[in-house]
Amino acid sequence: MNLNDLAANLLQQRSTPDLIADALRKAIVEGIFQEGQSLRQDEIATQFGVSRIPVREALRQLEAEGLVTLHLNRGAMVSSLSPTEAQEIFEIRSALEVKAIQLAIPKLTASDLEKATIILEKTDQTTDAGLLARLNWEFHETLYETAQRPRLLTMIKTLHLNVDRYVRLQMSQMDYSERSQKEHYQLLEACQQHDTKAAVRLLKKHIDTAGEQLVAYLQQNVYRN
Repeated sequence: MNLNDLAANLLQQRSTPDLIADALRKAIVEGIFQEGQSLRQDEIATQFGVSRIPVREALRQLEAEGLVTLHLNRGAMVSSLSPTEAQEIFEIRSALEVKAIQLAIPKLTASDLEKATIILEKTDQTTDAGLLARLNWEFHETLYETAQRPRLLTMIKTLHLNVDRYVRLQMSQMDYSERSQKEHYQLLEACQQHDTKAAVRLLKKHIDTAGEQLVAYLQQNVYRN
């Protein structure tokens, strides 16, 4: 699949800066566009059959999400993530997600927990890195959305998006998924018991460990010099 395919599929549904952002985001996360690659507004506009205005708005949206960098003279480029930036993102994630789980646990219902269980069962049945990343977010989102803090959830989702493409590489190149899945089940059990203290401890360890692994991965494979 390439950007033309994504554009054609999405244009059948709607034609707005949001859909262009959706397609570009997917292209970046799935590696169709590589970090440092230039994103030419005129070429994207032609592929979508629109003017440059909605493309410019879409790129600004992706810049706010940390996926694109806009330069005055060089235009838009797919952003890269340094080890230091990754560390900061996971530090922020840890604080926000711990707060989310604290707010959510008293409100978790049997239906919420069943949905989370089904997601983990689906995760057990795949080795596809893209699907694993999507299910990982769906699991966490299912637990957090019960907190009824939409702004908090949006911030957390943006942070997940910032590192999603690198986490996919981790999943495909490291023994990452098995341990992550084990920690997910432990977290789910704490939520089923409505044990907030245990859930906070497990979640913080889960995020901090993932962050440490990603920082090490970036240092070894991306920022060697």
